[in-house]
Amino acid sequence: MRKKILCIEDERETAALIAEELTDRGFDVTVAHSGQEGLLAVMQATPDLVLCDIKMPVMTGFDVFQRLNEFASGLGSIPFVFLTAFADSESELRGRQLGVDDYVTKPIDFDRLVFIIHARIVGVARTRLVAKPGTLNKRETEILTWIARGKTSAEVAHKLHLSKRTIEFHIENARLKLGAATRTEAAIKAVASGLITP
Repeated sequence: MRKKILCIEDERETAALIAEELTDRGFDVTVAHSGQEGLLAVMQATPDLVLCDIKMPVMTGFDVFQRLNEFASGLGSIPFVFLTAFADSESELRGRQLGVDDYVTKPIDFDRLVFIIHARIVGVARTRLVAKPGTLNKRETEILTWIARGKTSAEVAHKLHLSKRTIEFHIENARLKLGAATRTEAAIKAVASGLITP
């Protein structure tokens, strides 16, 4: 049975990307575009795990988590994971002090995120999966290989049966991991490092 994930994310493109990626990986994903929508969604259909952005208008992720704890004590066993662009230690510390189960920063490494989701759902103690700098995941390797062969994002999307947005997301992640200014430079660095074979 597919596990139910509620993603609370006000940026619609980001929410759509997360939903698409997690659906492709076997989850049943519901999206809420505000903290208020997210609270209602939790009450209406209890998810197996909540992914929540922090910076949202009107009600922040911190507010959502606190409201759930105040008004829905029976839902306390639902794992709650912050998914945020805030990489500063102060925000992470505040989240952990409130009692969230995990804290994942953007750009999203979906291999790491899925690992955390599975660990949280089965109740495994907090586990950190740290990628070595410059390490590409399987999808990034596959996409950069096609880029190195001269394919456009649209062509790669067609070949891999993914959306162009998803391809662009993985290229951007690979570029950041490799410290490259452009996708071409990322492909060149990946080839030079032996990470891909064009």
